[in-house]
Amino acid sequence: MPFQPKTPYLAVDGIINIQSEDGKFEGIVLIERKYPPVGLALPGGFVEVGESVERALLREMKEETGLDVVALRQFRVYSDPERDPRFHVVSVVFECVARGIPRGSDDAKVARIYRYDEVPLDKLVFDHSEILRDYLSDKSAVFRGI
Repeated sequence: MPFQPKTPYLAVDGIINIQSEDGKFEGIVLIERKYPPVGLALPGGFVEVGESVERALLREMKEETGLDVVALRQFRVYSDPERDPRFHVVSVVFECVARGIPRGSDDAKVARIYRYDEVPLDKLVFDHSEILRDYLSDKSAVFRGI
């Protein structure tokens, strides 16, 4: 019998910055989750076997928000074994940009744009409030001055 290592699940999350047609910043996308743990979250999901994290990100963002995103950069990796109450999940978080109006689909009941100063950090599930606090304090974030 071949060795079957027990490892954490691998996921991706996207910080989607929405731009208007004239290039102005409108906010970031949060979803309302359909399944437990319910609450607001960054859009994201699990990487499938044979799929790169970059491909998984594009697929998950489209599935949950209907948006075609451009992954600008890998932001950070979050790996605290307690970050997801269901099981150990390691998430690769990407900074993204998209145009359009998000629509909740798949695992997302609702997808909505929030300005940075409107993000309800106390209502976010998993460690997504920590991720967004890290992002908002990151001086190299693309949309820092907007």
